[in-house]
Amino acid sequence: MEGSILIGIYVFVLAIFLGFELISKVPPTLHTPLMSGANAISGITLVGAIVAAGLDVDVRLTTAIGLAAVILATINVVGGYLVTDRMLEMFKKKEK
Repeated sequence: MEGSILIGIYVFVLAIFLGFELISKVPPTLHTPLMSGANAISGITLVGAIVAAGLDVDVRLTTAIGLAAVILATINVVGGYLVTDRMLEMFKKKEK
């Protein structure tokens, strides 16, 4: 049990460093497509959060954390799509 927690923390820290390095190297012209891809990944996170919230466990803390994950993932997905849509509006040709 203790080893799996340490491995989880290790993977989490590596993901933070890798994510920072990847995002810092993206040119501004690619931010909109990157954001769209991140929204798709957030949709997968939302499915995982729903599964975690619905686990048949007697621990109320697990259900509460799963519910919080569902709420936060939903806010992330909806907000990301709204921002992406707004950014794409800037590139559309305006009619005279």
